[in-house]
Amino acid sequence: MSDLNLDDLADELADFAPAKKKQTTYTAREERIIAGFEDIIRFYDEHGRVPQHGEDRDIFERLYAVRLDQLRAQEDCRALLSDMDRHGLLAEPDVSPVDVAEPDLDELASELAELGGEGDITQLRHVRSAEEKRAAEEIARRDKCHDFEKFKPLFEQVKQELASGTRVTRPFELKAEIRPGAFFIVGGLITYVAEMDDIFTNAQGRTDARLRVIFDNGTESGMLMRSLQRQLHDDDAGRRITDPSPGPLFADLPEDAEAKTGTIYVLRSKSGHPFVAEHREVVHKIGVTSGSVESRISGAEKSATYLLAGVDVVATYKVYGVNCQKLESLLHKVFAGAQLDLMIPDRFGHMVKPREWFVIPLDVINEAVERIRDRSITEYRYSPDHGKLMPTGE
Repeated sequence: MSDLNLDDLADELADFAPAKKKQTTYTAREERIIAGFEDIIRFYDEHGRVPQHGEDRDIFERLYAVRLDQLRAQEDCRALLSDMDRHGLLAEPDVSPVDVAEPDLDELASELAELGGEGDITQLRHVRSAEEKRAAEEIARRDKCHDFEKFKPLFEQVKQELASGTRVTRPFELKAEIRPGAFFIVGGLITYVAEMDDIFTNAQGRTDARLRVIFDNGTESGMLMRSLQRQLHDDDAGRRITDPSPGPLFADLPEDAEAKTGTIYVLRSKSGHPFVAEHREVVHKIGVTSGSVESRISGAEKSATYLLAGVDVVATYKVYGVNCQKLESLLHKVFAGAQLDLMIPDRFGHMVKPREWFVIPLDVINEAVERIRDRSITEYRYSPDHGKLMPTGE
């Protein structure tokens, strides 16, 4: 066989080369229609079904359902998309659709306004940033809260307390503010942290936790704590809602002093005193400080106030806009019946009686803090005989 040069080889192979496809160009409208149908295909690939109407569906599924209905109804759209329709989505369904109210496109557009939605659902929107896509995914993952009736009174109460000034809104600052029972404003919705799972360390070495978050529009999300933190920081109108003010007894500070916080702290002694050692789990020191707890307990081993021994911090509770000295006095009054009756020598050999130590279970102290928050604490005293807080009238 004679040698062939490259040109000859090209000629020989030309007959077997696939025919070149004619370059297709689309109008702007056709490009928008194709992009919209691609969203529907992705939904089908992910969920294994066509998007459906219904108020119990998330906003994006409802949007795709409306879009698919319109595409099916227009012959030119079906022709344009026929080659893409590998799932047969454009064919009319074989069964009669469920009788549902015709979706309001204006309502859908309004719900999507925060994502930059426009009125015409076939319009190609601007390419969203990674942050916008992430926010959209968070919203899409919201589910209907099936036990919302349990939470509805909480939202109504918070709204009333905001109106009366019992609660106020403050800028969100710290991840530590995200805790069970906390309220926030995110995306214009009052947001309640109902539950928090155990804290874990993520792949980036940061602490995180799975939350159950309830929104006042009747939806909920199982988002991560860092996701809620990010949303609060990214939302210019994002706010935390403060706990209720304990009332006039503690609200004698100037209004701008609310930014100053205090801490109720509970300590457990490492003292080797026989009584303390035997009852260590229920012997607690209760105090309130406007500074750091660490500074307050510094040098505990040298102070009779701390039983001349080191201490463990077993609980802390943040309080806002209170007179720390008055709050501490009130707590000591509530628990006066359980004050530790113990005399110890100080560093100079003088016998002293520490006054801020009490023989009380930790769960009772937790209850007292909750009663500070709902302002009922002044109606209770601790009963050593019953081992619990009792109404003062009993």
